[in-house]
Amino acid sequence: MPRDELRQPLRKRSLSERLWAKRPGALATVSVVLAVTVAGGAIWLSRIPYPFAGEPVVIASIPPAEELKTSSTTPDAAAEDTAAADEAAETVLEAEEAPPKDYSQEAAIIMATHRPLKAAPIADVMEQSPDGPLPRVSKQGRKPSDVYAQVTPTAVITSARPKIAILLGGMGINQRLTQKAIKELPGDISFGFAPYGENLQAQVNRARAKGHEVMLQLPLEPPGYPGINPGPQTLLSDAPEEENLKSLRWMLSRFAGFTGITNYMGGRFLAVPDSLAPVMRELKKRGLVYLEDGSVAQSTAPAIAQETGLPMRRASMVIDAKPDAESIRAALDELVREAEKNGFAIGIGAGLEVTIETVGEFARELQERGVLLVPISATFKGQMG
Repeated sequence: MPRDELRQPLRKRSLSERLWAKRPGALATVSVVLAVTVAGGAIWLSRIPYPFAGEPVVIASIPPAEELKTSSTTPDAAAEDTAAADEAAETVLEAEEAPPKDYSQEAAIIMATHRPLKAAPIADVMEQSPDGPLPRVSKQGRKPSDVYAQVTPTAVITSARPKIAILLGGMGINQRLTQKAIKELPGDISFGFAPYGENLQAQVNRARAKGHEVMLQLPLEPPGYPGINPGPQTLLSDAPEEENLKSLRWMLSRFAGFTGITNYMGGRFLAVPDSLAPVMRELKKRGLVYLEDGSVAQSTAPAIAQETGLPMRRASMVIDAKPDAESIRAALDELVREAEKNGFAIGIGAGLEVTIETVGEFARELQERGVLLVPISATFKGQMG
């Protein structure tokens, strides 16, 4: 009871005093403010037109409604039963002879052309060596092939549309052409970096910042070696196992941020399973994948990869075997036809100026042709993997 009422118990209190005595407590006040804030926030969120802005968007066109004729709506239904059956049979025949599906009238998958990737190395999947950082599987089981990969939306992986992956190699040697490819090509074009360039880590991270996945090109012994020499530390078919593994680790330490390995030459090395098997076991142990360029007819890699459990893909073709714009374009169109037939196709090329420009023009047309461009990592996953 207020102190003044003890002294003057019979005095009538004023209106302001009575209202002040009935004021809500601090806990009640805070509760009311919090409830109003939550309600206001919910109303604001409900009025945002695009709550998932920034994520890949799927836009589907809905065809106009068609009149559905049934026996209850058709005046002479009994007389038309036979005609309907004939029409259904003709529809089946027409479907069998129908032209290829026009994907431009179906749902369109819209994706950003450049989705930045984190700079490498990422400590969780790296170990230090005397030569430099080496890829490894983390203590939690995370693999460099996943950590350094572009995140491809599930809608793309599971789509029935044909998909194409393209890897351009030779990056890092000519810095001008490397920068041209990074700047002009969409992020879903993957790059193969040679281990011999300068400032490789900086170039790799510039590519990753523009969304490009990176693979390491591994020099392997070709026919005619040493007259035809891919470069220092080339893996040799007749070298001791430990020597080849030492050369492999040197290659792996040139830079960080690659999801896997692709061969550079290697016609002789890939034909010798005893030399190839230890290398593939090492790649498997380090959480990498292997992409073969498809130029080696007698490769034992598929059998060794299955034996060791190393994830492997084989490219469908070299797109710039003839390095002129017309031939490259013809090869890219053939790549589309293979993707339409098999679901996906992989093309490999070099970082030549004509290849970069032709692939850039080709990539801009793919959306209209109903073909999805995906990074190399996507070919190892979902319906494709």
